[in-house]
Amino acid sequence: MEIKEAKYIISSPSVDKCPKPDKPEYAFIGRSNVGKSSLINMLCNKRELAKVSANPGKTQMINHFEISSSKNFKWYLVDLPGYGFAVVSQKQRKGWQKMIDDYIRQRENLMNLFVLVDSRHEPQQKDIDFINRLGEWQIPFSVVFTKSDKNKPGATIRNVNRFMTALSRTWTELPVHFVSSAIEGDGRKQILDHIENLNQKV
Repeated sequence: MEIKEAKYIISSPSVDKCPKPDKPEYAFIGRSNVGKSSLINMLCNKRELAKVSANPGKTQMINHFEISSSKNFKWYLVDLPGYGFAVVSQKQRKGWQKMIDDYIRQRENLMNLFVLVDSRHEPQQKDIDFINRLGEWQIPFSVVFTKSDKNKPGATIRNVNRFMTALSRTWTELPVHFVSSAIEGDGRKQILDHIENLNQKV
């Protein structure tokens, strides 16, 4: 897939304020500081499309970007707030969680949710629990292991295998997964090809 244009559309505080669901939609989510904005910018080949921050909790709303790809096909890319740690109040955290859950469960044009996992770490229970909840809700998703350039290749492979093994304890069929690096560009073609294949089913 070739991305011809990527532009910011709107930041919404709730799912009912999101754009009209008239295009296929692909959302990205992960624990805070997993490298989500960097991955989105890498996929779109646009350095400052999504705001990158060293501080967890930078993304606080549902951010829509309109993507024009091959044959001028248009679709939405969505940057969701991270789950897990962020330096905010308990009330604000609960508000974010409701916003995320409502979006995931109610957005009818959501084709796939990309769940980002930091490849530098062994399986984290927060990630496993979140993915298991997607299964309960029957949400289509894929896993993207980020920051592979920060590891030795062997360490990345071990952590990916451990994570998929942990998932296999509750899943009979494992999800599609990708290994990526926003710095090196690894995984870009595979992720975009996956989106293109799903777009063809619309």
